[in-house]
Amino acid sequence: MTTTQPFETLKTTFRLSANKIKHGLNGRVLFGTLAVLAALFAVGFVPRWRANATLASSVRDQRPTVTVISSQKPGDAADLVLPGSTQAIQETALYARTNGYVRRWNVDIGAKVEAGQLLAEIETPEVDQELNQARANVTQAIANADLARATLTRWQQLVAQKVVSSQEFDEKKSSSDARAAGLQVAKANVKRLEELQGFEKIIAPFAGIVIARNIDNGNLVSAGSGQNAPLFRLAQTDTLRIYVTVPQTQSRSIAPGQSATVSVREIPDKSFNAKVVRTAGAIDPASRTLLTELQLPNDDGHLFPGMYAEVKFALPQDRQTLLVPGNAVMIRSDGPKILVVDAKNVIHARAIKLGRDLGDKVEILSGVDAAEPVVANPTDALRDGAEVKIQTQPSKKSDQQASAKPMEKKS
Repeated sequence: MTTTQPFETLKTTFRLSANKIKHGLNGRVLFGTLAVLAALFAVGFVPRWRANATLASSVRDQRPTVTVISSQKPGDAADLVLPGSTQAIQETALYARTNGYVRRWNVDIGAKVEAGQLLAEIETPEVDQELNQARANVTQAIANADLARATLTRWQQLVAQKVVSSQEFDEKKSSSDARAAGLQVAKANVKRLEELQGFEKIIAPFAGIVIARNIDNGNLVSAGSGQNAPLFRLAQTDTLRIYVTVPQTQSRSIAPGQSATVSVREIPDKSFNAKVVRTAGAIDPASRTLLTELQLPNDDGHLFPGMYAEVKFALPQDRQTLLVPGNAVMIRSDGPKILVVDAKNVIHARAIKLGRDLGDKVEILSGVDAAEPVVANPTDALRDGAEVKIQTQPSKKSDQQASAKPMEKKS
């Protein structure tokens, strides 16, 4: 072994150790570099990814929200509900037929009166004086007529004796006839003033209820109904009538004698039976409706004239049709349509064939399936193929149950 061999061995060992140290340091640096790059990527990418996700979510949340409803299969009979207004079977306004002052009124609003009952009296001093004068004129006319008749009798004897001419006799006869006609005129004037004086009494023409009084004692009233308010308004309310306009599509189903149910909001727990008494027999070309009159008894007085009412007819129904609310139908230039929503919340416009208009609902003869949800109250902004958010319309039954549920007391 030479003197340089240990030195070479140490040199070799040092080189090997340096290489190991060098390789170890490079691995840690590479790992650290990768870790820094990953952190920088996370810091820059994650916020951007979250921003993009938030933007996409906000764009998706801008989808229009629609309320969907389900079509219904009709029952054995469909209800046709129409609005109407109750009216008295008879109603009249009573005006003065003579000029004068109100002496007194005997009845007020709400009073029940009988036919021929005295409602008020009018004082007419001018008519009374004119009547007295007319009666005096009759007395005068009688005297003149008697004198003319006696004169004519004497002239008949004179003309028979040929003492006077026929011309003079004819003049006397004409004068007698004129006096007799004047007497009839005077009597007719007395009759007219007596009738006019009879209008001093305001009489009820039929039994009913006074629904308006527009006079007080001492008021000046004038004859006629031009610009004057009526003295009284009288209504017979033991029977009421209701006029409804039936759409043309149901006009063939309405006939005299048919029964209907009348309901008013003020009496929700009671309904009233009415009957169709007559129809106009012709469709109004402006509204395409049939004017129909119904009558219902009102002896108990529960209903008042002028009340808003709903008249419900029970009409035979085709079980092959579907019923949807009328506000779900869109009328377009190319025909009626409704909007349905598929399983992916995408809107589709469906052309439909309409049947009868039942008031709050309409019949659909074809164009939609019973299982498809229908958009309620669609707007013009909704387009075919648009994606929407769905809100189910609560049923009336659930609303009533929620309103009837008692509130819990706070502890």
